[in-house]
Amino acid sequence: MIRTEPTYTIDLFMAGDIAQAKQVCREFCFAVGFCVHIHAANFIYTGGEEAGFKVGIVNYPRFPAEPEALWARARDLAEALVNRLCQHSVLLVAPDRTEWITRHPRDVGGAA
Repeated sequence: MIRTEPTYTIDLFMAGDIAQAKQVCREFCFAVGFCVHIHAANFIYTGGEEAGFKVGIVNYPRFPAEPEALWARARDLAEALVNRLCQHSVLLVAPDRTEWITRHPRDVGGAA
């Protein structure tokens, strides 16, 4: 049997411990019927460098979804990762848009 669905991908980029991130992804995928891949990443920026990871989401034919439904799942997973890994932000990147979700006080109007 071959199943085919339209291609759509979303990548989540975040700093933090990849071992913890894998566990969060395991729990999330098991709970909702989902599939992701995860890879180590190093983020190099002005004045520094941080270790982190990239979580890839694809429109997997076993669990097909429309792009907006994938975005909803991606945001839910991103929120779980941010909370469990005690991070301030996460970047979600798809072919048609990029979203940056932050809860850092200096980025949401509070004091640093």
